Amino acid sequence: MFPAFAASLLCPVCRTSLGFSDGERRTLACAAGHSFDAARQGYFNFLVGKGTVFEADTADMVAARFDFLSAGHYSKLAEAAAELVAPALQGRSPGAAATVLDAGTGTGHYLRAVLDRALVEGAPVEAIGLDISKFALRRAAKLNPEAVNLAGDVWQPLPVGDDAVDAVTVVFAPRNAADFARVLRPGGRLIVVTPRPGHLAEIAGQTGMLGIEPAKDERLAASLEGHFALLAARDLDLQLSLTPDDAVRLALMGPAGHHLDRGALASLTAGFPPLTRVSARFRLSVFVPRP
Repeated sequence: MFPAFAASLLCPVCRTSLGFSDGERRTLACAAGHSFDAARQGYFNFLVGKGTVFEADTADMVAARFDFLSAGHYSKLAEAAAELVAPALQGRSPGAAATVLDAGTGTGHYLRAVLDRALVEGAPVEAIGLDISKFALRRAAKLNPEAVNLAGDVWQPLPVGDDAVDAVTVVFAPRNAADFARVLRPGGRLIVVTPRPGHLAEIAGQTGMLGIEPAKDERLAASLEGHFALLAARDLDLQLSLTPDDAVRLALMGPAGHHLDRGALASLTAGFPPLTRVSARFRLSVFVPRP
């Protein structure tokens, strides 16, 4: 028999249940005979069929994000997100594991915080990390080996069954509202993290980072309105002290990294002081599925 957790995964080809066909959890297979072997780095490639219009993060962007997050600059954000996820992972029947889907898992740092908190609280959790960037998943699979890390497109039907997960986390990533609502169990939570106006304003203009739209919150609410209701929202401000190298990594790790050059950024930040005070401004929103 496959582990119960595997039954929540769907084959990206035929949409039937998947399971691990080996004791080492290195091969996922469905009854129709489609199988997916884990890459050497530990993730499964579910990018099948037609291509995607979404641009995956490059190796340089991922390396910048991994180094920046590993330095702990956003650790309080990760802890705050994990705190909001925690209530959705409680109250299952004794011994039953809750399931969390990290959509746009990136390097896996935010999911790591969720798993660490659940471990401390004694709440058994199964985790799925989904991202379109294979470069990111190589990092995520190493950081979160207990999770099933999948290369997939969030704009395609998610490879997860109906009512299969207790929490979906989306940190600076695209939001497929209809499919998030489909995979969430009744009473589940969707936690979305977005930047607020003024985020990184001290260095954003000088490093070519994209600005924050004034109506971002309204657009978020409108995109989820048909499927989710807002339960709570919390603002979090962090005061960062960044070196010029930190500033380069911060600029490269976001969407602007698709268009920025590391060498040019290093030249721009060479005139920065040894430490620059930068304000990071976030909003953490908790949504629940509409009946």
